[in-house]
Amino acid sequence: MERFLRSWRQDALNRGQHDSAIYIGDKVLALTNSDSDAFWLAQVHFSNNNFTRALALLSRKDLVSRSTACRYLAAHSYIKQNQFEQALTILGEHNPSDLIRNNHTRRKIQHQSHVTLRNGKNTTPRSDRAEEREREDANNVRFEAAMCYLRGLCFAKQNAFDRARDCYKDAVRIDVQCFEAFDQLMKNSLMSPAEELEFLESLDFDSVSSPDPMMAQEAAHFTKMLYTTRLSKYSSPIILSDATETLSTHYNLSENPDILLSRAEALYTQCRFAEALELTSSILSTSQSTDMATTNSSVPAQTHLGHAPAIYPLHLACLYETGATNALFLLSHMLADHSPEEPYTYLAIGVYYLSVSKVAEARRFFSKASLLDPHSAPAWIGFAHTFAAEGEHDQAIAAYSTAARLFQGSHLPLLFLGMQHLALNNMSLAHEYLCAAYSMSTGAAPNSVPALPPTPSATAAAVGGDPLVLNELGVVFYHQNQLVGAIELFQQALALATTLHCEPSAWVATRANLGHAFRRMGRLSEALREFDECLRVGAGGSSMGYSPFLGGGSGSSTAIATSGVGGYEDRGLIGSLHTSRGLILLEMGRTTDAVTTLHEAVRVLGASGGGDAAGGAGVAGTLLSRALELWALEGRQNDRAMFEASVRESSVSSAKRRGTSRSHESTSKGKERLAMESRRRRQEPVEEWTDEVPHVSTPQAVEDKVEMDLDTEADGMLRRALGRVRPKSRRVPATPDIDTETPAPSSGRSRSTRHGRSQSRQ
Repeated sequence: MERFLRSWRQDALNRGQHDSAIYIGDKVLALTNSDSDAFWLAQVHFSNNNFTRALALLSRKDLVSRSTACRYLAAHSYIKQNQFEQALTILGEHNPSDLIRNNHTRRKIQHQSHVTLRNGKNTTPRSDRAEEREREDANNVRFEAAMCYLRGLCFAKQNAFDRARDCYKDAVRIDVQCFEAFDQLMKNSLMSPAEELEFLESLDFDSVSSPDPMMAQEAAHFTKMLYTTRLSKYSSPIILSDATETLSTHYNLSENPDILLSRAEALYTQCRFAEALELTSSILSTSQSTDMATTNSSVPAQTHLGHAPAIYPLHLACLYETGATNALFLLSHMLADHSPEEPYTYLAIGVYYLSVSKVAEARRFFSKASLLDPHSAPAWIGFAHTFAAEGEHDQAIAAYSTAARLFQGSHLPLLFLGMQHLALNNMSLAHEYLCAAYSMSTGAAPNSVPALPPTPSATAAAVGGDPLVLNELGVVFYHQNQLVGAIELFQQALALATTLHCEPSAWVATRANLGHAFRRMGRLSEALREFDECLRVGAGGSSMGYSPFLGGGSGSSTAIATSGVGGYEDRGLIGSLHTSRGLILLEMGRTTDAVTTLHEAVRVLGASGGGDAAGGAGVAGTLLSRALELWALEGRQNDRAMFEASVRESSVSSAKRRGTSRSHESTSKGKERLAMESRRRRQEPVEEWTDEVPHVSTPQAVEDKVEMDLDTEADGMLRRALGRVRPKSRRVPATPDIDTETPAPSSGRSRSTRHGRSQSRQ
């Protein structure tokens, strides 16, 4: 009868019929009065969220003090009721560290079950009782590891994160298959990337148990690769890539959501947001079948529901980076309608409001998400970002400091703290925080400050890391006038981004910083080359665009309109690049090219719609005005030089023609021509400095002017020749005919009269 009732109880529990399981389980316990049946009935109460009934049953039978499994279940029930002190009273505050050695020893004994003695005889096989006792010991070990995990939860709820981390680590060391503890370590970033990798290598994967002893080694290798995919994506990218590739190809897990999520996280750290968005969208669309999508019109609205909570923060971040505000709006409404109590719902609403620049509303929803899940790193980071977006640096520093305390293994809060101090011009504090972020992201020793700049160039490429940290350190060096170190850091950041296969368009700002450092060093050709490369990459980003699958439906894609470098046009980056290029051209003396470039900068910044970009248009406009003044001055100098050269050429040519026709009058005519030339120069108005751009004389205009001067001179010569052949009785010696049409100044007139009289006497 007991066997029949137990099978009935188990069958009802498998079907989710908890009331039937409780009713039949109570009858089984009444018949047997055994500890195992009492534990099973308490477990059914726990599965049905009847935590008080489970605790009452366990305490009434006094099972907590006699059974490890019952003690674990009682503590878990207290934790579900948020009674962490009572849970710690049952669990105790110390971990059974001796089980780590016993587990290691037990693994060796398991591999030495068949031992050959010296006389050639084998040892007698173990009895069934010994095997049963070993299974019981293994179960007790697993429950001890699970209780270590529960201790970690209690300490984490009490904000004792160091003790929680030690409990989680001991739980995985005792039982490497205690995935909950390992997941808490990775999800909450309780270890740095280097510590994560070191901890993974120290785990005893050979202790993984398998029903088939022949598959034990493969099972251990498979478990290690699964754990490897959960490591931080900033350290050892090669190891992560190999594990993901092996699981995808050899074990046919290429479409598994966890493997796809690991790939998407790696792409996100490489700033390849469009590709990461495609993967996250494919994960969210996998639960819908084709038949349901064709028969039910409301199914597409449900595509983003029913998935693991870990997928939503990354998906929201990708939507934000690609500028998909419409997709964010739809997803936020969908989650608010169907999952109003989940933290990621309020996170989605906050990200949407932040994307449309409604900072106050975004802060309110980020705060709500952090209250529902105090260990949500995206909620805390988003909450701090809202203060930074409004320029409230003190509040942003306080929020980032809280995030750094909660997530001790993540370098992002330290990086953002350094950026805030950099905005406040606190260079020493910015340098300190950024050095700590650099040490954490590259796998250096914790709390160590690297000697910059030699250390980054020597170690960053070897161990990975975040190129953004090197960029911010370079900015600090730039503002401290340490230009050599800044150039080295900017170059190292670009090299690391290339090694990690990052999106080139995401690092245009770093290359622009390198160009400015070259400019201040006087290396203008190298600076101009860097800015030309920035504009080339920017043109490639605008032609590429983003077309991710946002709806999660059957192959429908929505193209996101972007311009410039992957959406950076709104921030005025392209306009600032043109402005910087124009400034360098001015310093190189290429005024015409500088005017063209600065005019393009004013056009781009003026069309950006205001904000920081419109403010940059003022700088570009000022430089453009100065470039136009220089260009006008150079134009006037060139025109004057061209005119004087043409006059000299015409004078020489006319002198040659007159010398061949009238060689005997060359002396007198030369004097007269010089007099006329001096009078004409005195009659020319004096040019004054104006801000207007003068008209540039064309070659045709200069030629016409020279021709007019020659005609005037020829007319004067003709009149003088006619005067000499007239009769002397009709000659009037008063005034010469040369000035009958155009009067000259008084000094010029008397000088001309004297020349005329001298000619008449001849």
